[in-house]
Formats: sequence, C-alpha cells, structure tokens
Amino acid sequence: MAELLSDPRRPTEDFLSGSSPAATFSHGFGRSVSDQLPEAAGEGGGTVHVAVGKSVEKTVSLLQWSFSTFRGQEICLLHVHRPSPLIPTLLGKLPARQANPEMVAAFRYKEREETMKLLSTYLITCSRSKVEASVLTTEADEVKKGIVNLVNVHSIRKLVVGAIPDFIKGKKSSCKASHTAKHAPSYCEMWFVNKGKLIWTRQASQSSRVILPNHQLATHNADTSETGITLSSRVQCIQNSCDPHNSQNVSSSTSAESEEEFQLAEVEVDELNDEAYLEQKKLVAEAVEALNKVKALEMAHSREIKLRTDAEIVLRITIQEQEKLLRERQKITHQLQKTIRCIALLDSRAHEANCRREEVSSELKLIQASIATLRKEKQKLQVQKIEAIRWLDRWKSHEQWDDANERFMGDISELPEFLLSDLEGATCNFSENFKIGRGGYGIVYKGEMLNKTVAIKKLHSYNMPRQTDFHKKVQVLGKLRHTHLVELIGVCSESWLLVYEYLPGGSLHNYLSNNNNISTLNWKIRARIVADIASALLFLHSFRPKKIVHGNLKPENLLLDSENRCKISDYSDHMLTASQAFRCPSFRHCSGSNGAYLYTDPECNRTGAPTYKSDIYSFGLIVLQLVTGKHLGGLVGEVRRAVANGKVTSVLDSSAGEWSTYVGRRLVELGLRCCECNSRDRPELTQSLVKELEHLPFLEEQTVPSFFLCPILQEIMHDPQVAADGFTYEGEALRGWLDDNHQTSPMTNLKLTHLNPTPNHSLRLAIHDWLSNLQINPSL
Repeated sequence: MAELLSDPRRPTEDFLSGSSPAATFSHGFGRSVSDQLPEAAGEGGGTVHVAVGKSVEKTVSLLQWSFSTFRGQEICLLHVHRPSPLIPTLLGKLPARQANPEMVAAFRYKEREETMKLLSTYLITCSRSKVEASVLTTEADEVKKGIVNLVNVHSIRKLVVGAIPDFIKGKKSSCKASHTAKHAPSYCEMWFVNKGKLIWTRQASQSSRVILPNHQLATHNADTSETGITLSSRVQCIQNSCDPHNSQNVSSSTSAESEEEFQLAEVEVDELNDEAYLEQKKLVAEAVEALNKVKALEMAHSREIKLRTDAEIVLRITIQEQEKLLRERQKITHQLQKTIRCIALLDSRAHEANCRREEVSSELKLIQASIATLRKEKQKLQVQKIEAIRWLDRWKSHEQWDDANERFMGDISELPEFLLSDLEGATCNFSENFKIGRGGYGIVYKGEMLNKTVAIKKLHSYNMPRQTDFHKKVQVLGKLRHTHLVELIGVCSESWLLVYEYLPGGSLHNYLSNNNNISTLNWKIRARIVADIASALLFLHSFRPKKIVHGNLKPENLLLDSENRCKISDYSDHMLTASQAFRCPSFRHCSGSNGAYLYTDPECNRTGAPTYKSDIYSFGLIVLQLVTGKHLGGLVGEVRRAVANGKVTSVLDSSAGEWSTYVGRRLVELGLRCCECNSRDRPELTQSLVKELEHLPFLEEQTVPSFFLCPILQEIMHDPQVAADGFTYEGEALRGWLDDNHQTSPMTNLKLTHLNPTPNHSLRLAIHDWLSNLQINPSL
C-alpha cells in the first residue's frame, strides 16, 4: 500500500489546467445496453481503473459491479484527494494561506493518513473478493479535473465511474461524471454505474457515440453545439430501435413488448415536443430580454461616451491647470531660491553686525568705566571747589581782601553743574520715600551725594524762564554767600534742579505749630532767630548791582540747623520765576502751603509784584508770631490793642520762658512797625538795627539810657549824628528823613537852619562802652 502511494508515476501537483480539450461526443443510440456490456472485457483487454471516493458504501457497490463484470482482469483503484481549503485553528477555520504553515503541514499529514486508511479499506475488500488490486492516487483542488489528469498522464483506456452524467435524463446527475465524460481522451472507454447498475457507456473511438439503454431514453437539454444531439436524431434513434431490420441484433421479444415500447416512444416524442415549445417560448423571452439589454447597453454606452467626453474635457482642464501650477511652482521655486540667497546674505551681515556689536559693547564698557572714573574725579573737584569757596568766604569775612582776590574769586565762583543721572542716583530716581517738601515752586527731595546729605529741589518747568536765562540767574545766585542763607551747592540746568545744603533741624513752622511734639524754643533763641532773619534779609536787600527780593518769606522757608541757628531758604524762587507768573492769582494762592498767603504783603496782592518792603511785612508777621506763639488770624490787631492798653506782657508766649520786658517790648514794637499796611511806613533794615537785634538776647533787665535811643527809631544808636536842631539821631534814620524832602526838625517840627548833620563821637563811644559792659550768658 505504501509503495503504491509513493509511486513516482503519481502526480504530486494539481493538474487544474493540464486537462485535455473537452471530448466531442457523437452520441449514437444504435447499440443496446447488452452490446455495451464488456464481452471484450472478458477477452482480457488490460487493467480496469475504478474511480473510488470517500463514500465507502457507494465504493463497495461499485467494486462489486466491477469484480463481477471484469472477471480475471487487473483492478486499479483510482482516487483523487482534494485537500481541504480551510484549516481548523483555535480561532476557528481559516484559509490555508492565512494559517500557520506548521499547523497546515500537520493537518495535511492527518488528511493523508485518513486517505491511506480509506484506501486500505478498499484494498481489503478487493482481497476478500480474491481480486488483485493496486492503487493510483493524486491531489487536486477539483476531483473531476484530477480524474481527467490521471487519465491523460497514465493513458488509462478503461475507467469505471460511480456517477451519472448530467445529460442522462431522469437520474441524479453528477458534474464530476459529466466533466469526465466530456474531457477525458477519446481512447478511454468509460462505464458509468449507479447503485450496481450500468447507466451509460462511452466507447473508446475517435468519434464516440453516446448509446443509451432501451429501457431509459435519455434527453440532453444542453446546447446542440456542445452535445451534437437534436430532436430529429433522438426520434431517428427511437425509430431505428423499432426497425425490423435491426431486430436481428436484439433478443427475441413478443410483439406486445414492441408495441409498448413504440407507445412509450410516442409519449416521449410528445413530451419532447412540449419541451421544445416551452424551450422556444423561453428562448423568445430570452431574446426579448436580450433586446432590452441591448437597448440598455446602448443607452449606457451613450452615457458612457458622454461621460467619457466630459471626463476628457475635465482631464484637459486638469492638465492645463497642472501645467499652470507647474509654471507657478517653477516661478515660486526661483523666488524661493532667490529668497534663500538673500537670507544667507542677511545672515552673514547679521553675523558681522553681531561681531561689530560685541566689539562696540566692549568699547562701550570701557567708555562707561572711564565716565564713572571721570564722574568720581569731577565730584572730588566739586567738593574741593566748594571747600575753596567757603575758605574764600571766611577769608573775605576777615577783611583780607583786595582786587586780585576779587578777580580770583570771580574765576572760581561759577556754580557746579551736576548731571541728571547723578541726582537720580542720589534720590533713587526721585522716589516718593525721599520727598521732604512740596510747594508752588517745586518739590524738595532728600539725597546723598558728595559724601554728605543734600536737599534737591525740582522746580516746576512751567514757571521757569528759558534755559539760557535760567542758567545766568542761577550763576548769580551761586555768588550769594551768607551765614544765614541756605547754601546753593550746584545746579542741573537741563531738568530745572537745584542742590542745597541739608539742615536737619527742620523748619520754623514745625516749632510754631508744635508739629511732631517738637520742644518749644525759649525767648532768647527766638530773639536770636529774629536777628538771623534780619541779617539775611539785609544781605539780600543790599546785594549789588540789584537788590534781591525773597517774595515768599514764611516760617516754612526758615530752616534751623543743629544749633537752632536760622537760615532762609527758597530765596532763589522769586528771581528764577518768570515775571508774568506773579500776576496770576492762582499762582500766588498755590505758591505755598495752606495759610501761607497770610504772610503776603497786601500791596503785593494788589499789584502782583513783590518788593523788598513786602519782605519787611512778612518779617514783621514772623516776629509777632515768634513773640506771641499765636496764629496770624487777627494777631496784628490783638497786639496793637495790647500795646495801646499797656499790656504788652499779656501777649508774650509764656511757653518760651520768662521774657525780658525790654526784649519783648522791643520785638513787639518792631513787628508792629513792619506790619504797617502802607509800605512807606515800614522801617528799612539797617546794619545798626541788625546789630541791635543781635545784642537783644544778651541784654539783662535794665533801663537803657534815653539819650542812647534814636528819637526817630527808638533804637540804640550805632552812628549818632547831631542835626541843626541840636538833637542826636541815628545817622541812617536822619538821612532817610532828609531824603524824603523834610526840612523841619523831627522833634520840634521847626525848620532846620542847615541840612548837614555832625557826627557825635562822644555819644558813640559812650554807647559802645555801655554795650561792651553788658553781661553775656555763655549758655546761649
């Protein structure tokens, strides 16, 4: 069995396309079934091949028929194995090409084993019937093609098939048998058996004829081009079978059987006619349907032509657009290449610029370092210059001065110019935390520069003159040097900034209003403050070539140092402010703190232009406020009533201690005279008055000799002069009386004989001795 299965002649591949062309059947019905039974088989005509399948029952029946029919001849079992297209897996049945190759091989091996077992069963059947049998097998995707292929390859001439072709009418046909009958070579004689009975025999000849048994007239409903059988041929076959000339070849039968067969033939002819009519009707319907299909195809063809035309138009437009896009692409590509070149050029230039920037940055750092060094040197020089100016001021105060020194002082007295960045650094960019004051002229900041604390005033630019005029005026102010004036250290002309010395004692306003619980000032310090203010005002009003008017004298502008010595500030505001600004009422009201306008001269309020007499008026109010310690509202009238009633001591500020009656009365009289509404009635500040005020704090409670007092000023005389009336007056007061075109005596109101006063040297020496003998308290 194993040798037969491994026969090298057995094809090992599928012969799906290797079958011979379909055999052309010339079916004839001239032979009976008995003629087809193999008498020749008994003559020993070669090996008989029996096609066996998987059905054991059918195959055994087929083998029994073959054994009885072909006695003494060799039997060969012909089997075509069809591999299963599906392989069982864990995921279900999968196609062989999708399954694992190892699983496919294992399944194929299992199939072959089952086939071997089946063939072994058939061989055992042959052995039991004492028939020598062999096996011829192959594998193919289709059994019918495998059978035809084996017939062709092995030149099989006798083949028994256990199935019925489909052209045998009234039987259960098989496509395998039909395919084998049509496509097997013509030299192969084939017997088709069903249930142990011969159904049809295809004889071996070049023009094989199909012979049907007499008891079963078969009809072929296939196309005449395939079968070659027509209705007339079928009738002819039936007539031939009933012809008395042919009855010699048929076994003897009764006439009744012949008539019965003839009647059956007639019935079958009628049936064939009916079938032909039905087939014709069917063909007509098919023809009509075919015409309809033709019309539909023609319409579809016309639509297809139209669609094709539209498609060609669209394709042509698409090709044109594509060509246009290609041209645009080439253009854009050219522009892109040009842009890339430009970018590369710009990158190179940018790289060069970066390199140059780094070089410039390094140079800039060197320059900045040099500038910082120069600024430090400049600050040192400015400090040295300020110290030199102070030294020259002290030298000048000791009367060691001449014309050469005056020229030298003019060369170095130019006010230092600061940079805005220096002042911003000193005040942390003018931070609110460094602000110490605000007024109508500007804002004051506290700063650190030149190794000391300074006050930086930022003026309002809308009140200031042009830059050139501002610079000239500031340089003039820089030459003002006085003990009781706040020193102007420098200026920043580009931003309207002035740099002053810083006084830690605060303003006089804080003491008079007792802000921040500041301790009060005693009467001696107050008297000394009056003398300091008078000395500074005398210096401003005596300045040459033009008097300087403060214009905004008030307690807020009077600052105290650590020793409670008073200095006047903001003396530069009136000089620097544009003249038209003073004529604006809103400026006068906003130029100070709340209530500051009370210190303004009434005549100045009417004219809008302050004079040095306006400073005298403000000075008188400050004197009265220092003496009384009261606010200005109705203060002048109250003090006048007290003087008229002889109660001067009642208005003196008791918080300043026990006042000297003379000092209190003298300061009250001076304040009231300075507060006269008519500016002509106000006294002028003289050197003798300032000296007297300077000595007031040191006077003890004693009576001043009446002949030491000027009849006009009622003050101690420092330059006594004798007039033509015989009375002695203060020199400046007498000259002022005469300059006002008075030709009469101030005492008797009689006309003077002459207007030339004579110095009273003896009285002057007496006054000097008396003042020298006064006891001075060192603790002051």
